[in-house]
Amino acid sequence: MQDKNYSMKEALLFSQRVAQLSKALWKSIEKDWQQWIKPFDLNINEHHILWIAYHLNGASISDVAKFGVMHVSTAFNFSKKLEERGLLQFSKKENDKRNTYIQITDKGENILLSLMETYNPDNNAVFSGALPLRDLYGKFPEMIEMMAVIRNIYGEDFMEIFERSFANIDKQFVVEDGKITKKKIQKEAEPV
Repeated sequence: MQDKNYSMKEALLFSQRVAQLSKALWKSIEKDWQQWIKPFDLNINEHHILWIAYHLNGASISDVAKFGVMHVSTAFNFSKKLEERGLLQFSKKENDKRNTYIQITDKGENILLSLMETYNPDNNAVFSGALPLRDLYGKFPEMIEMMAVIRNIYGEDFMEIFERSFANIDKQFVVEDGKITKKKIQKEAEPV
């Protein structure tokens, strides 16, 4: 048996602190998230699936379940509802008939982009709760330690997708008139 460099009491206190803080934080996040997406007749799982489909640009249901931190049947059932509404499209790959893939439709992308445009930080309790720290220290709290814990639980693939989605937003979106909008793609003039 390997010697432990921590006590049982220390382990219990850490685990329970994280559990209690996570539950309190999730409750607030869940409320804000539901209020944000409610006008678009989406629930959190559906919004999360659209988000993943957009950023992965074609994902298997297994990928959706993994990166959406949900059971495969949950990912499939909510994806099916989104397909029925014309927000997702299902497909099979010629070389992979076992997996079902989803692709966001134009209608689904339009809803996702509209959601981003309607985001209002004043309606987000976690953002508002972190704002005094930003005002005091000049930046938002760092997530590096929490990300390391999540990486150790869910793996490098999860974190790569996590980071890609935020890099996509940074690269593909701008703020215009106080709203987040997708950058307009300028078409190159064709030679005459």
